[in-house]
Amino acid sequence: MKPSLFSVSYAGFWGQAALSLPDFITRAGRLGFPSVMLAGKRPHLSPLDTPPAAVTALQQLLRDTGVRCDIVAAYTHLAPSTAAEVPVLEMQIAYVETLARIASALGAGVVRVFTAYETEGQDPQIHWRRVVTTLREMCDRAAAHGVTIAIQNHHDLALDTDALLDLLAEINRPNCKLGFDAWSPALRGEDLYAAARKAAPHTIITTNADYIRVPRYRYRPELVNYEKLAPDWVRAVPFGTGFIDYAAFFKGLRDGGFNGLAVYEMCSPVRGGGELGNLDACATTYLNWMRTHGLIDAPKAA
Repeated sequence: MKPSLFSVSYAGFWGQAALSLPDFITRAGRLGFPSVMLAGKRPHLSPLDTPPAAVTALQQLLRDTGVRCDIVAAYTHLAPSTAAEVPVLEMQIAYVETLARIASALGAGVVRVFTAYETEGQDPQIHWRRVVTTLREMCDRAAAHGVTIAIQNHHDLALDTDALLDLLAEINRPNCKLGFDAWSPALRGEDLYAAARKAAPHTIITTNADYIRVPRYRYRPELVNYEKLAPDWVRAVPFGTGFIDYAAFFKGLRDGGFNGLAVYEMCSPVRGGGELGNLDACATTYLNWMRTHGLIDAPKAA
């Protein structure tokens, strides 16, 4: 597999240190990542801030650092606006098409997308058809740039692995694949090996982070006791120290034929804080874990 580092980890969200896109790419190379996944929004690869001159500068930087940009991450929520007159889905199609054009110029072959969150009162059949239709058009427009759309199992719609595979089959586009991750099926109680093996033939990228469950309670003074709250708080921790069985997950992916891009992300507050030193340590821990488990090669001697 090929390791990649997600720029959102150093984008300043959730209290993390913020790096510019050039500084992030340079840092990723120094940490030993041959590849990066760039967040398609501010402060990184927003279409609003990436005119042709900026693309040219990024192309040169990637060459100079020896780092490839293999994936651009789009942030989508394919549900209609409460204001029916606003063409929200059209805006997102245009956004993804623009990112596909930028991705192609940078040498990236994948744009990652999400489906949609559920809200009360939605007709699930209408919601499903709308997402299918929108993703088909995104795929068709991305295909003109030689780009594959990867659906990440993140948002509510088609979150279950079997449902996600149903969605993929209904979209029925050769450049539509999965960005299949472990954290969602792990939190929801799916068998990680079985889910990963089933999804692997359709998977082009996987994005990885590790977590612990933190049980929550509320004190009830009238009972002189504590009330258990649900769900647990989930907290990010260095890779390999959480509850997610990544050994089983990666075995399932490998047994199912996946040998693609494995992306490390810090997309929530992480144990140890958001300072650069801790973020770098977490990124290095991921690379070391992947090497120890035979999933990536050891670095070549200088």
